[in-house]
Amino acid sequence: MLRYFYHELVKLFNRLRSVALLMARLAIAYGFYEPAMMKWSNMSGTIDWFASIGIPFPTLNAYMAATTEITGVVLLTLGLFTRLISIPMIVVMIVAIVTVHLPHGFSAGDNGFEIPLYYILFLLIFISHGAGKVSLDYLIFKEEQ
Repeated sequence: MLRYFYHELVKLFNRLRSVALLMARLAIAYGFYEPAMMKWSNMSGTIDWFASIGIPFPTLNAYMAATTEITGVVLLTLGLFTRLISIPMIVVMIVAIVTVHLPHGFSAGDNGFEIPLYYILFLLIFISHGAGKVSLDYLIFKEEQ
C-alpha cells in the first residue's frame, strides 16, 4: 500500500518536472539579466574593472562575458540550446567566483560565492535534464524528457 502511494506521488511529481524546469530557467535568466545589462551599458567601465581585478585580456573577456550572459538570458528564457548555453555560463560563474567572490567567503550577504555556486548547480541541472517540455528545445528537437 505504501509502495502504491509512493509511486503515485512520484508520477504526480514527474508531471511537474517541465514546469519546475521552466521556472528555474526563468529565474536563472533573470539573475543573469541585470549583470549582463550593466556590462553592456558601460563596457569601458567593465573593461577597466576586469583589468583592475587581474583578468587577462580584459577587453576580450569583458565582451565574451557580457555576450555569454545576454545570450544565456535569451536562450534560457526560450528554452533553446539550453544544455549547450549552460556550459559557457558555468565558465562565467567559475571566473566570477575565482576573481571576485572567493575572497569574501561563502555567504551571499558578504558578496561571497554562494549565489554563483547556486547558479552553477542550476545550470548543471539544465545540462543533465534539459529544458523540459515547455521549451523550444522540446518543440524543435523533441528532446526526451
